[in-house]
Amino acid sequence: MQVGISLLTLVPRISGGSETYARELVRALGRVGAHSYRTFLPTIASDVDGLPSEVVTEYRASTSTTGRVAAMAAGLVHGRKLRGRLSALDVVHFPLTVMIPRVTDLPAVTTVLDLQHEFLPEFFSRAELAYRRGVYGRSIRESRLVITISEHAARAVIERYELPEDRVRAIHLGLDHETFTPGTATREPFLVYPARAWPHKNHERLFTAFGRLRQRHPELKLVLTAYEGPTPPGVTTVGHVSRDELVRLYRSAAGLVFPSLYEGFGQPPLEAMACGCPVASSNAASLPEVCGDAARLFDPTSVDEIVVAVEEILSEPDVWAARGMARASAFSWELTAHAHDAAYAAVADGNAD
Repeated sequence: MQVGISLLTLVPRISGGSETYARELVRALGRVGAHSYRTFLPTIASDVDGLPSEVVTEYRASTSTTGRVAAMAAGLVHGRKLRGRLSALDVVHFPLTVMIPRVTDLPAVTTVLDLQHEFLPEFFSRAELAYRRGVYGRSIRESRLVITISEHAARAVIERYELPEDRVRAIHLGLDHETFTPGTATREPFLVYPARAWPHKNHERLFTAFGRLRQRHPELKLVLTAYEGPTPPGVTTVGHVSRDELVRLYRSAAGLVFPSLYEGFGQPPLEAMACGCPVASSNAASLPEVCGDAARLFDPTSVDEIVVAVEEILSEPDVWAARGMARASAFSWELTAHAHDAAYAAVADGNAD
């Protein structure tokens, strides 16, 4: 069976968790996949490796917001050349939510990574809401099967788009256990939070909670990655870090604090757990599903609960570290790849209608 994977809308260093998903899925399919595959890459992300690929020069990829919107619009309106590249396929997968090129004569699978705009519309402009609702809705309705990365997201797709349950399949993301492993370094008195300064990442409440924690733990610091903006005393920003540097932070931090208001999945808590780092996490959206009882969960809208949760993981680090490592061991990119293969086969056989 020939499976195509369209990554035309991938934007390196901007796509966040969706980029991790796309790259790791392709690598895992290259290791354990049961079918024949071809990835279709934009010129700005031609380095995706693991499977045979084509760089699609007809798609005018861009790193700017305006350029991305223009490229997607052109891909939807003038997609004949793009669709021609897919003609020999049995199934085509769009892992990044947007179906480009648009296909109607080929079994299509689309992954919906999150529906944040449905739960937190106040964080989006009118134009962004219209785009998400229009493009996401079309991609969902025209796909033979929709993959989500959590059961929480699957329920939302079924309810919001009135899809039959058998057209939606939840497949958890994986974890690279060769990279995310415990270290031998002594843990230092700092918390780590890897997140961009997006509204749903809830930095302001975290800063308030951290101020209270510092009153009782004056030695405690907070390290942020990928964050740009003003910070209170005791908070350090280290910008975008390499994967190796992120692992170093997980291995040496006293704990990960993750106060996000919404996640389609939530990779950082699992990554930290795999490195033996105690985790205090929001109980919003998919995070309880992902973390189970291996993280000290809290209401991310309550500063008091954030403070209490962090103090608990600081007071019993060995207990939370052990729980976390056990939890993280249940996730792998190989399992994710096998589940995707099963989805492709179901769609090709017509069993996902």
